[in-house]
Amino acid sequence: MTTGLRERKKAATREALHAAAVRLVLAHGIENLTVEAIADEAFVSRRTFSNYFASKEQALMHHDRTRAVRLVELVRARPAEEAPRTALIRAAEELHAEYAEVREVQYRALRLHPTLLPELAAAYTAVERHLADAVEQRLPDRPDRTLRAQVLAATFLVALRIAGQTVLENPGRDFMDLTRQAVAFACEDLRQETQQTGDVTR
Repeated sequence: MTTGLRERKKAATREALHAAAVRLVLAHGIENLTVEAIADEAFVSRRTFSNYFASKEQALMHHDRTRAVRLVELVRARPAEEAPRTALIRAAEELHAEYAEVREVQYRALRLHPTLLPELAAAYTAVERHLADAVEQRLPDRPDRTLRAQVLAATFLVALRIAGQTVLENPGRDFMDLTRQAVAFACEDLRQETQQTGDVTR
């Protein structure tokens, strides 16, 4: 069996567990969801479930983690001459376009459940270091380079999460428009704070 085939089989099992978890929650509610039920629904053992996910919440939010990882890949693939903020925005646009056809009407209510919000945030946090590394490669080589990259990556992920939640609560809003606004607000507020404190470091 080739490595490629093994990876495809793993991905298929992971997807099957995620789909099983979503089906069960939509049918019976998240309060009644158990790891054992997910494993049974996907026709695998409890041990197999544990090999792929650490919790039922992680299984439910699998697609969000997948998208976060994909975002990092898209940022790394952007032209080297693009400024960090531009690369982040355009990578997010690409990601949004890739998932434009994904139907999330049922998934929307699920992701807004209070018990899942920590896992949703964790999906972004899990890739924060990798995104910061990708951003750092686009910054000038100076002593504060790493810190700047970490702040920018964290700020951008928060902007994405807030934009996503806003769209889920208000389906008529535009995700990318909200993302651009959120990033602009964050940069503007930081700039104003810098000017007020007299710190002119750029």
